[in-house]
Amino acid sequence: MSDEGKRRWKGPSAGDKKKSSGRSPGERKIVAHNASSESSKRWIERQLADPYVRKARDEGYRSRAAYKLLELSEKARLSYKGKRVVDLGCAPGGWIQVAMELGASEVVGIDLLELDPIPGAHIIAGDIAETGDVAEMLTGLTGPPDLVISDMAANTTGHKQTDHLRTVALVELALDFAITHLAPGGVFLSKVFQGGATKDVLDRLKASFRDVKHIKPPASRAGSPEIYVVAKGFSPARKG
Repeated sequence: MSDEGKRRWKGPSAGDKKKSSGRSPGERKIVAHNASSESSKRWIERQLADPYVRKARDEGYRSRAAYKLLELSEKARLSYKGKRVVDLGCAPGGWIQVAMELGASEVVGIDLLELDPIPGAHIIAGDIAETGDVAEMLTGLTGPPDLVISDMAANTTGHKQTDHLRTVALVELALDFAITHLAPGGVFLSKVFQGGATKDVLDRLKASFRDVKHIKPPASRAGSPEIYVVAKGFSPARKG
């Protein structure tokens, strides 16, 4: 698929959806033999039925999340051509692949998890909360980033209030990074989950960016609480 095609791809076709309703005997065996619990069985079932998973595999993306960034970028009319991009929480690398395909000149990423290299990208295993790790990541850029993108999510505990607080903490961490490092006019895109950004985060975004909106991309599963905030037109003089 061409770059233009990826930008304009609206989701799985009707044919894809029809195909996803049935499984081969081999797929049924995977479900039967690899599911060690009901929850893992449901996860495998969902993966096998998901047309985005199949699309990602066929087109060489490392995860279905690549389509979330493609859709978010189209809806928000984000330009990557010739831009420097930072991907926070970049594993397994699907968003880095998209940023590079859409013309970014320099792409760096950081994640607590190790991931296989992506040619042309500077990726480190590290913690965004550690200044040394951040400094090492930024050696891959020749100037301040034009876009900071984050798909970071905390591991869930099952306790709603705890999970919410952990998610908010990650969003705040990503926003702190963006406000500190973005070039004037830059863009911040981050997962914020159900309800959107908290009032404190939203106030900071509105104080530092010209335009702020929430978007739920079609590639987000229907039952998922995730939603994304896109803030454009960063102004250092207005830092929150």
